[in-house]
Amino acid sequence: MIPPSTLHPRKETLQVTEIFYSLQGESRTIGYPTVFVRLTGCPLRCTYCDTRYAFHGGQRMSLGEILTSVQSYRSRLVAVTGGEPLTQPSCRQLLSRLCDAGCQVSLETSGALDVAGVDARVSIVMDLKTPGSGEMERNRYENLAKLSGQDQVKFVLCDHQDYLWAKAQLEAFHIAERLEVLFLPVQGIGDSTVPGHHMALPPRMLADWILADGLPVRMQIQLHKYLWGDEPGR
Repeated sequence: MIPPSTLHPRKETLQVTEIFYSLQGESRTIGYPTVFVRLTGCPLRCTYCDTRYAFHGGQRMSLGEILTSVQSYRSRLVAVTGGEPLTQPSCRQLLSRLCDAGCQVSLETSGALDVAGVDARVSIVMDLKTPGSGEMERNRYENLAKLSGQDQVKFVLCDHQDYLWAKAQLEAFHIAERLEVLFLPVQGIGDSTVPGHHMALPPRMLADWILADGLPVRMQIQLHKYLWGDEPGR
């Protein structure tokens, strides 16, 4: 549970949807117990989004309150996610405070906002949005040059068209030569006849494509979805 917030200057607070303890479902620390800080708000509307409940609402908390809540759990692994966490100006300050407290921190970001100024101790997991996401035009390719070897670039793939597009981005920007690349299939079942809904891309199909092309990427499936589905706070 998020503790009740008291009044604080807005620049020192964040709108928080939830803070919870779970297993990391993707990225380099997949499977490890992790504390998640899900911030509220996102300027994107990806077709496959599974956290639409984080677009609005939430509770305003001070940085100190967030830190206290995070430290109530055993794990020192902390993922700051959303929504899109970088929409809130105090997010960078929170990331630094978490690092100062001895946490191993990752930032999950859509790639649509500038990642400059994120604490160098933070591992950035940045999406490049595919055509199937409906938000491809929001990609800030200049962010790629701002990432370091500890960061990761993630492609969430809806279909074979997305796969071919992602493969082309790897070649055009030489991404895998410098950064770890994640390919994930869209999971969950939607009605493919309804705009904005996608059928799940079978993981085995994606694996076969990667092997056939010999791509230097790490394929992952979202562990938390296999365990708990789309249940909030998991």
